[in-house]
Amino acid sequence: MKVATGYGRFAAAVNSLLIAISCVLAALAPLAPQVHAQSVPVKLAILGDSLTAGYGVKPDEAVPARLEAALKKQGRNVTVINHGVSGDTTAGGLERIDWMLGDKPDIVLVELGANDALRGLDPAATEKNLDAIVARLKAAGVTVWLAGMLAPRNYGADYAKQFDGLYGRVAERYGVSLYPFFLDGVAQDPALNQADGIHPNPKGVDVVVERLLPFVTRNLDDAPAVRRPARP
Repeated sequence: MKVATGYGRFAAAVNSLLIAISCVLAALAPLAPQVHAQSVPVKLAILGDSLTAGYGVKPDEAVPARLEAALKKQGRNVTVINHGVSGDTTAGGLERIDWMLGDKPDIVLVELGANDALRGLDPAATEKNLDAIVARLKAAGVTVWLAGMLAPRNYGADYAKQFDGLYGRVAERYGVSLYPFFLDGVAQDPALNQADGIHPNPKGVDVVVERLLPFVTRNLDDAPAVRRPARP
């Protein structure tokens, strides 16, 4: 046997084997779980009311805890901080911005306004408060996302129109990402809410997180949108 010929046949056989293995791996690739590796830690704070605080559910069943678990399952290094206060209005949220910024969040999701609507407060005042909240957070160098809310329909069409539209106006004014309705898929569904018909039960929280997660991941992947404030 000539050496050159022998090695040539061996190399050809190896190449054929490698090509076959590559084809198999390519075929299996779509079946592998898609895990998004995110090594840079991100702090996401949710400035909200009882819907964030987790009224009527255990701490690990609240939206922030469930959202963090869902993000970590995707391989994302994201800490979700619960800055929800039950009964809080947009005015109350505005007053505690400095306290929340003490945690040095990179991103703040503002989830406020439900109690303003439940109390029938002037939508113009709610919009003014949300405007001030977003302005102060952006001035602090924090990325801001806004979660919308819908007004109860028993206040009439005019009130609902004024209230429902204010979130879009604030978001457009400041160029921030808007999640249209925080209780999407959960509102008015008895199976997903507690006895009061307002606050999600654990199953409802899971639906909130399931609907919210694509919005969060899409914005996390939008690198220019996450501007980390300077650390002391």
